[in-house]
Amino acid sequence: MILAGDIGGTKTNLALFDWKTERVDPVREETFLSGDYKALEEILTEFLTPPARPTISEDAEHPDDREAAATQPQEPLPPEPLVIDAACFGVAGPVIDNRCQTTNLPWVVDGTALGKQFGIPQVCLLNDLEATAHGILLLRPDEVEVLNQGNPPKTKRALALIAAGTGLGEAILFWDGSRYRPMPSEGGHADFAPNSDSEIDLLRHLRVSYLHVSYERVLSGAGLHAIYEFLRDTKRNEPTWLAEKIKVGDPAAVIAEAGLKGQAEIAKQALDLFASIYGAEAGNLALKALALDGVYVAGGIAPKLIAKLKDGTFLKGFTNKGRYKRLMSGIPVKVVMNEKTALLGAAAYAAGLVHGVRS
Repeated sequence: MILAGDIGGTKTNLALFDWKTERVDPVREETFLSGDYKALEEILTEFLTPPARPTISEDAEHPDDREAAATQPQEPLPPEPLVIDAACFGVAGPVIDNRCQTTNLPWVVDGTALGKQFGIPQVCLLNDLEATAHGILLLRPDEVEVLNQGNPPKTKRALALIAAGTGLGEAILFWDGSRYRPMPSEGGHADFAPNSDSEIDLLRHLRVSYLHVSYERVLSGAGLHAIYEFLRDTKRNEPTWLAEKIKVGDPAAVIAEAGLKGQAEIAKQALDLFASIYGAEAGNLALKALALDGVYVAGGIAPKLIAKLKDGTFLKGFTNKGRYKRLMSGIPVKVVMNEKTALLGAAAYAAGLVHGVRS
């Protein structure tokens, strides 16, 4: 049995898999709100504590036996022991020496310490986008949406992965001659580079609040809200009803819904700017990695905005690279619709640890 986890700033997904060599569905899976816990150890303790087995009275075959046993005090039988051969957790933050100080949570996750505490022989931490990168290699065709078919080269080169959610993650997969090897990155924290007068104004607006404005400040749930606030403060076109909904709901979700349904011009403008910048940074990553085999767009936001991402705004930002527009137009771009891809990748990696295929 293997244990896999996707540890995000908003939620933590855990699952047990009876994984041998091929992709399988989880035996058990559960989602936890990360902010409700002080450490990952608390979540793991809750998830891994099995329920007590039925008492003898509950398990008696005959009604007379159950009636007789009911008069006697009964203690639950000890739970069946759970043996975990390996575990892998994708964690939102830089992983150094199998240890991570999470970026959007006040947690320190230590793989070696987790192994000792829970009796797991092999525990490996990956950056969450590195885990997602392992996962995209296992996706079925119906688990992606194609934004650009492209024209990849005949010989394999590299893939790139970008994912906006609570934060912004990036990763690269290079071809080593026999398989793709994911490589982690913290590119989401690189400097935001505006690409138009409007984006220059957005940068100035954000610098009032942040000394360093990264791409994550723009391309995330909080980033969509920040773009909206920039438009609100500069264009003064916020409807009162929308302002009230944002106050009581999830701002990013409210803005996205209003924009996708065409209910408010300011929300539509916010989505336009978000999709354009998202495409531009995906293109930047593709150029830096020369990811001619394709770019995958993952994370929690993309599936929810798939209609917007498919309207051409994202691809226009992606291909708008001057003399390299033709090169960019030939790169396949796909949106990952399976939001459990990081969990899938962590499971695949843990299975590899058990079967000795990780080097």
